[in-house]
Amino acid sequence: MNVREQNNGLPDAEVAALARESASELARLLAEKPEAERAQVRMDGTDLIVPRQAVSLLRDILAQMAQGNAVTIVPTHAELSTQEAASILNVSRPFVIKLLEQGEIPFRKAGTHRRIRYEDLMRYKARMDSDSREAMDALAAQAQKLDMGY
Repeated sequence: MNVREQNNGLPDAEVAALARESASELARLLAEKPEAERAQVRMDGTDLIVPRQAVSLLRDILAQMAQGNAVTIVPTHAELSTQEAASILNVSRPFVIKLLEQGEIPFRKAGTHRRIRYEDLMRYKARMDSDSREAMDALAAQAQKLDMGY
């Protein structure tokens, strides 16, 4: 199996419904058994023992599928291309290159290609999300102060 296996197909209604039921059941089991460190999974007559972290991750994947979203798993130590980074940030590739050249996100060059560590990209995204929340809070406070009815 590859380090990263990607399937960009969106789940159909039947798959989304099954994912919803499974995510709900896994969430219930995880809540009922907080001390459990492992889970037994049966697939095609074969029993597997998996760590709790894998079950939690599966629950999160199923929840996304239930909402009709495609899911890609990226190891935190992975390096991304500028196009992959742009897709994660939901911006254009030239915008990502501009961020890299301005020093907003660390990167390295492999020949002529720029490579971005997933951890660095997520750190940038968290910083931008935090800045956005702060700006929204400031706007909401200003609207309250001006009695704009928000």
